[in-house]
Amino acid sequence: MELRKINLQDAKAQWEYTTVLPEDENGLTNPYHGVSFDEYREKVLPTLISYEHPVNMPDWFVPETYYYLWDDGKLVGEFRIRHHLTDVLRTGAGHIGYSISKDHRGKGYGTEGLKLTLQIAKGIVPEEEIYLRVNKDNIASQKVMTNNGAYRTGEDEDHFFMRVKKDICPSCGETWL
Repeated sequence: MELRKINLQDAKAQWEYTTVLPEDENGLTNPYHGVSFDEYREKVLPTLISYEHPVNMPDWFVPETYYYLWDDGKLVGEFRIRHHLTDVLRTGAGHIGYSISKDHRGKGYGTEGLKLTLQIAKGIVPEEEIYLRVNKDNIASQKVMTNNGAYRTGEDEDHFFMRVKKDICPSCGETWL
């Protein structure tokens, strides 16, 4: 299993994954649902790649890097790392958003993908903890997060706010020195 940064070489698989992903599922938004391959390759992909090192973006925008989880030559999930937090992200979506394709859910891909993403995020995120948010009715994603050392720090009407300490091993929960 591997996590690959968004790239031109995997455009076809990334497009297939992205365009079938609902516009909003469990809080992960996807404005590219249903776009054609040509539009994805020519407009969407360059835009998503540029988010890692954005230029001329609004004040509220933070750098964001897209990664895709691959297993045995198949793209099975998407993970997004927001490089730092604004006040809105601190009480909202947090640092990481992710999805696993419907036909690969319940097989451990979310837990493994988040583990790999947390390892990368540790080197990017300046905050002491990685912030996550999960819908209260999304029990599977709550389990993925707690399997990776997350603990609940608060809630609103629809969500739990979760945190992962940057010095905690995502796979074993032990403190890193």
